Amino acid sequence: MSAAEHKHAAFRETPDRYGAFPRLTPEQLLDLTAHGERRRAAVGEVLFCEGQPFREFLAILSGTVEILHDHGGPDERTVAVHGPGRFLGELGLLEGQAAFDTAVVRRAGEILAVPVEQQRALVGRDPVLGDLILRAYLSRRYLLIGLGAGFRILGSCYSPDTVRLREFAARNRLPHRWVDLERDKDAEALLRRFAIPTEETPVVLWKGDRVLRNPSNAELARLIGLPAPVPSSDTGRCDVLVVGAGPAGLAASVYGASDGLTTVTVDAVATGGQAATSSRIENYLGFPSGISGGELIERAVLQAHKFGARLMVPAQVTGLTPQDDEYAVTFSDGSRARAGAVVLASGVWYRRLERPGLERLEGISVYYAATVHEASLCEADPVAVVGGGNSAGQAALFLANHASKVHLLVRGGDLNADMSRYLVDQVEQHPRIEVLLHTEVRDAGGEEKLESLTVEDNTSGERRELQASALFVFIGARPRTEWLKGVLALDEKGFVLTGADARAVADANRWASLGRDPMLLETTLPGVFAAGDVRSGSVKRVASATGEGAMAIRLVHEHRERRGNLVTAGPEGRRPVPGGSVSSR
Repeated sequence: MSAAEHKHAAFRETPDRYGAFPRLTPEQLLDLTAHGERRRAAVGEVLFCEGQPFREFLAILSGTVEILHDHGGPDERTVAVHGPGRFLGELGLLEGQAAFDTAVVRRAGEILAVPVEQQRALVGRDPVLGDLILRAYLSRRYLLIGLGAGFRILGSCYSPDTVRLREFAARNRLPHRWVDLERDKDAEALLRRFAIPTEETPVVLWKGDRVLRNPSNAELARLIGLPAPVPSSDTGRCDVLVVGAGPAGLAASVYGASDGLTTVTVDAVATGGQAATSSRIENYLGFPSGISGGELIERAVLQAHKFGARLMVPAQVTGLTPQDDEYAVTFSDGSRARAGAVVLASGVWYRRLERPGLERLEGISVYYAATVHEASLCEADPVAVVGGGNSAGQAALFLANHASKVHLLVRGGDLNADMSRYLVDQVEQHPRIEVLLHTEVRDAGGEEKLESLTVEDNTSGERRELQASALFVFIGARPRTEWLKGVLALDEKGFVLTGADARAVADANRWASLGRDPMLLETTLPGVFAAGDVRSGSVKRVASATGEGAMAIRLVHEHRERRGNLVTAGPEGRRPVPGGSVSSR
C-alpha cells in the first residue's frame, strides 16, 4: 500500500470481524455521560500513548480516531480505526497496565471521557455494558498479541534468560514480539541502533527509546504496569494471604475480598496458573459453548479487583513461619508480610519430558503450554503433542486450527483412560489429528529448532520418524511445594495434606489449645489451608479448584470465629465438639 493509500485508509473504519469493535447504544452513551464529560477532539490530538497508563475510558461521539502501533517509529502501523459509537482502549485499561498502542484523532469531533476508576466500577455494576466492554477488550488483547504489538524481546533462542522473558510475557498475556538474534534479519539493525553489545542481551525494547538490559521478571512487570509486588520493607498485616493466582487462588481472592477480609494474592509468575494456558474449557459450568482459559482468568482477575483484593505478580513466597497466632510470610526479595490466615493455592508445574535433544529446544520449539503465542510460531507446520489427558486433548484440538497436522502421542493403549469422553470424540473425528497409541518419544532431530521426532511403539519396539516443527508436552504435573518441606505435612509426592489426612500426622499439642482438629481443607498448621491442584487428593479440574478456593474462605471464617472461645472451656466447663460444623454463609 502506498503512503497515499495508507493515509486514505486511515479514514475508513476497521470492520468488526472479531467482535473486538462493537458500538455502544445511544442509551449506553447517555448512561456513561452521567459519569464523565464531553469534550472536543482536534485533528492530531493524542488521546493516549503507548507505554503510558490509561487515564480515561474514551467513547467517540463524532469524528474518527486511528489506533497506531509504534507511533512515530520506523515500524508504525495502523491497528484499527474507530468512528462514532465505538470506544477505545483494551484490557490494560481495566487491569491498570500501560497502553500497548497510541490513539490519534484523524477527524475532529467530540469524545466522552470517563475516569478509569469510575469505568471499572461501572463494568462491575452493569452486567450488559460490562460484558460488552470486557469481551471487546479481551478480543483486542489477543488481536494485539497476534499482531506482535507491544514491546520487543531481543535475544538468542539459546539464551535461558530469553526463554524466561518470553515465558513471562506469554503467561501474563502481554503483547510482545520476539526478535531472535540467531535468525531474525532485523536483529543486527536493532543492536546497532541502540548500541547494544551482544553480551548484554536479552534486552526489552519499547516505545523506540526504552531499553531494559536483561531485566528480571519484576522489572519487566513494572515497565508494563502489572500490580506492584510486595515492597522491600515489611508490609504489615492482612487477614488472608493467598499463595498462587490460578483458579483456586483467584476464587479465594474473590470470596475473601467480597466477605470484607483484607485479601492479598501473590504469584511467582502470572495470574491464571495452568488453566490460563488452556485454549478451550468446554465442561466448565455456565459456558455451554466453552471458554478459553485466558478469558476465564481475566474475568476472575477483574472480579477480584472489583471487590478490593490486591494481586501481586511476580512475587515468590519462600518461607512461612507461625508467629503470635498469625503467620510471617517471606518473599524471595527479602520482604515480609503478616497474615491471620493463609490459603495455599500454588498449583503444579508440568513435568518435563526427559529425552535426548529436548532440553536445548525448550522455549524454542518444545513447549509445556499451547496458547496463541505458541500456536503463532508453528503456523502451517506439523506438530506433535505428548499426553493422554484433557490438557493434551485440548491442546491438540487448538493446535489443529493452526498446524497442518497434529500427532497426538499417547503412551497408553486407550484414549478414554484419562481423557473426557467429549474430548475423545472431538479428537478422533478431527481430520488434522492423528492419534498414535502405545507411542513414546525417543529422540529429537534438528539443529536450531525441532525438525523431527523419533518415536517408538512400546509394544512392538518398532521405531519411526515423524516430521514436527514443535512439540507440546502434557504428561502430568508436580506440586509447587519445595518451600513447604519441613513447614507442614506433605504426601510422598509433595502434595499438601489436609483434613483427616492432616489430622493423622498433626502435632497434637499444637491443636489441643484450639480444642479442635484440622478442618476439611486445613493443613497441619491451624489457619493455613490448601485448595486446588496443590492439595493431596484434589480433583484436578478447574471447577473443583474454584470450589475449593471459595470453601477455603468459609473455613477461614470458621478459624477466625473459633480461635478465642475454643482455647478455654465454656461457661459450663464443657469443650465444644472438635471440628464443629461449617455453617452456610
